[in-house]
Amino acid sequence: MEFFFRPRGIAVVGATASKGKGGNLIVLNLKKGYFGPVYPVNPGYDEIEGFTCYPSVSDVPDPVDLAIVFVAARMVPQVIEDCAQRGIPGVMIQSAGFSETGTNGAALQEKIRQTARETGIRLWGPNCMGLVDVPNQWIFSTVTPTIWDTGLTPGNVSLIAQSGMLAGAFLIDLISHGTMGIAKVCSIGNKMDVDENDLLEWLIHDPDTAAIGLYLESLTDCRRFMALCRSTPKPVVILNGGKTAGGAAAAQSHTASLSAGGALVAGAMAQAGVITADGFYQLADFSRTFGMYAHLPPRTGNRVAVLTYTGAAGIVSADIMDRHGLELSQFSDTTLETLQTVFPEWMPPANPVDMWPGIILNGSKKTYETAMQAVCADPAVDAVFIHCFAGGFSLEVDLEKMANTAREAGKPLFCWISGERDRVYRFQKTAQPLGVPVFREIMRAVECMGMLLNRPCPKIETDPETAAEERIRRLTQDPRLAVLASNTGELDELVSKQVLKACGIPVVEEKQVTFFEEAQRAAADFGFPLVVKGMVAGVSHKTESSLVHLGIASDQDLASAVTTLQQTMEGRGRILIQKQVPGKIELVAGFVRDPRLGPCVMCGLGGIFAEALNDTVFGVAPLTLADALAMIDRLKCRPMLDGYRGYDPVDKNALGRILVILGDLGCAYPDIREIDINPLIMHKGDPVAVDGLVVLA
Repeated sequence: MEFFFRPRGIAVVGATASKGKGGNLIVLNLKKGYFGPVYPVNPGYDEIEGFTCYPSVSDVPDPVDLAIVFVAARMVPQVIEDCAQRGIPGVMIQSAGFSETGTNGAALQEKIRQTARETGIRLWGPNCMGLVDVPNQWIFSTVTPTIWDTGLTPGNVSLIAQSGMLAGAFLIDLISHGTMGIAKVCSIGNKMDVDENDLLEWLIHDPDTAAIGLYLESLTDCRRFMALCRSTPKPVVILNGGKTAGGAAAAQSHTASLSAGGALVAGAMAQAGVITADGFYQLADFSRTFGMYAHLPPRTGNRVAVLTYTGAAGIVSADIMDRHGLELSQFSDTTLETLQTVFPEWMPPANPVDMWPGIILNGSKKTYETAMQAVCADPAVDAVFIHCFAGGFSLEVDLEKMANTAREAGKPLFCWISGERDRVYRFQKTAQPLGVPVFREIMRAVECMGMLLNRPCPKIETDPETAAEERIRRLTQDPRLAVLASNTGELDELVSKQVLKACGIPVVEEKQVTFFEEAQRAAADFGFPLVVKGMVAGVSHKTESSLVHLGIASDQDLASAVTTLQQTMEGRGRILIQKQVPGKIELVAGFVRDPRLGPCVMCGLGGIFAEALNDTVFGVAPLTLADALAMIDRLKCRPMLDGYRGYDPVDKNALGRILVILGDLGCAYPDIREIDINPLIMHKGDPVAVDGLVVLA
């Protein structure tokens, strides 16, 4: 990838002298910033923008590591062949008209891809806007030259965008508003060869990049993406567009039906430590926050000091902080005494610190600086949130001095700004090189603060599959699981749970019966109350088919249930007697083989509410126990699992081990398509599988 980011020479195929055309914009952008040789290629010109023009790629002299192509789509296949023959290692295809346009364009793209396979040439694009490298002032793109007028402000955040127009337009927006500096912007378009993983791997080792943001409509290889994200302490933020149901209509289990709508990808991202954004500006704000505080060690506290010029904003800040896992610092006596020196005697300071009375007495600069020094010295303060106003009301502050105070204390400083438009813009531009993230909304400022302070310490992990290899190997050699290699389709509930039990998953006591007398003997062994179920081939959801009778408390109830099931099944099925397991919490756990992600594990709120409430989380198998516990902690029903209001606290390690086993089992047997445990009842805090379904290919 070096030849894309640090080329010794660049050929522009499709260069033109026609102003405003893409082939001219590329040359103009190179002329303004790139210091290496530029070779326009077009047989119709001898010279373009002061550069000697060549009739073909084969005529271009050395050195040339990169070709930027902007010609009609139908001409691109021949150009790529010419570049390969010339020995150019990398090509950025900024032409459109390929797979994004339909069948004919897809055929052209496949022809180009075949050339890449045969020759080894690397292709970036097509249908993209290339690369902008701000620290080097290199623009390998058709982006309008007005970008130079905004002032290319270097920063340490790099962006990867699947949308070409978004990459160019969003970059101009961010830079021109003084919001953030940029390291690199990579527009990858159709990513038929070079994809997000190739670029992510390069940016992970890029010294200019401290945080990475991505807008993607698809993940080329999600497992590689996860491995890369887990291999680096650099924060990765993603905005994932185009979430689809992806085959949920064909699902036979709750596990598979609940995997729609991007839930699998969201679980994979959380497992890899990736921060998920819901919008473009949120993506930028999360990324710049991480970039600005990349120099700080991982945070371990969530206590915030709020310094405001208006009590109302302090109250609103406190309310929003509570929703983002933050709390107001409890100031030490020393801090309160220092604050009192700039406050009137009648007003005792508190957090949030309403500084307006102090500003009236001492002026804004002295009051802000005294408060800043006091809270930064307080060990009970993990971060500082200041509210500033630009223009009027005598609320000027020395932002540089406050930024230095926070930096020396090793505490992140966040700022909410309001005021006159031009003054606010200058304030933002001043704050940017000081490394202080400034926001126009309290909500977004607190959101970013919570994201930074509550982010788990990054763990540099090796591939978890290595640790799971021995567990998976043992499962493949277990004779009790031979049924998985000798069957197809759905296994009935009894056999499914025998498989789960053989793997170490606790299952309910049960017995298959044919006659009422056998049912009576089972009842004598188990004791009442009982559950009586009918098992009919092809019927996955027994409750909806009236095949489940709960609360059987006597021989009379048992006889009635057995008779009713025999009539309902019309002699086609079998009867299962189970000990009824009491428990207030019902979960669902399972496995699904996703066409994009491969083996995946699910956990969520189960029973009859599984699909109605959709409180589910996913992880990519094989899991570590830490992965499984993190999955459980992402459930919205987590307070119930912790013993909320009389519920028995759940043994999360036992639940986590079940999730690990499900993932291992699916990895060990590739013919397993789905596994569903619903419900998984928490009996005195211990999980017990009372229903199970294994579906084979």
